[in-house]
Amino acid sequence: MAPCRIALVSRLSDAAEAGWLARLRTLLPGERIDSLRALDAAACAEVEIAVVANPDPADIARLPNLCWIHSLWAGVERIVAELPDLAVPLVRLVDPELARTMAEAVLAWTLYLFRDMPAYATSQRAHRWQQLDYRRPEAVTVGILGLGELGRAAAGRLNAAGFRVCGWNRSARAVEGVECHSGPGGLTHVLGQSDIAVCLLPLTAETRHLLNAERLALLPRGAQLINFARGPIVDTQALTHALDAGAMKHAVLDVFETEPLPAPSPLWDHPAITVLPHISAPTDPETAAAIVAGNIGRYRAEGVLPATVDLRRGY
Repeated sequence: MAPCRIALVSRLSDAAEAGWLARLRTLLPGERIDSLRALDAAACAEVEIAVVANPDPADIARLPNLCWIHSLWAGVERIVAELPDLAVPLVRLVDPELARTMAEAVLAWTLYLFRDMPAYATSQRAHRWQQLDYRRPEAVTVGILGLGELGRAAAGRLNAAGFRVCGWNRSARAVEGVECHSGPGGLTHVLGQSDIAVCLLPLTAETRHLLNAERLALLPRGAQLINFARGPIVDTQALTHALDAGAMKHAVLDVFETEPLPAPSPLWDHPAITVLPHISAPTDPETAAAIVAGNIGRYRAEGVLPATVDLRRGY
């Protein structure tokens, strides 16, 4: 029998997988969609498309006639790292709802830093009544590192709130209302003027520890950082040193080298760090399933794949 099945391949719980299966089956009633956990060797040989959530490489190896893979997540660096010899196209999730949610989070936590919420929380714990000077948003520069879909959406929300926005991207890109830069010199320039730096970069070999001691030192004294990208992009030791030395004021971290963040980690109790449990932009199952189903439906009708990941670049 020619390959014709779709397999859901994940490290999710059985209950979570059941939810995704129900959505995908409703949206693609003419397809045979099953969890890989329910397939024997003969059924695995019929699988043409794998819908995945950080799959175990050994599970992908069970699919000898696989034609392409659709990730349920926007970030695919784990798949790229764990499947370095992947021979079939990989499609990542591109969901406008994800961009909206991320832009909402960037604005919320930028305002958290801009309005000195960490300092007021410290004053409350100390029973200290202390009013801090107010700055207007146009006096604050927010630097966005990464001007892809998420970065562009975040820039729009920050512009609407009155902040001055500059941005850096690996390759040149124009974004309305944003002073855009690229290349090594552009990164130096953006960091040098960012009162609040927001990291939205993909994790690649080039961005791993991109924000090291040397680059963090480029930030203005008292600058603050939001990392909503991936933990390894920031050198955590260099960041804590900059915070301890007073060179930086505060950091909001939603992503870490190891997740969940281990209980013994000193980051939990660092007075200048806000720890979040990777919640800045969760995948919306309803919109994500609709996008995956739409991409598969167009592939069945037209034989054309959605845009695929450049495995050399990692995104």
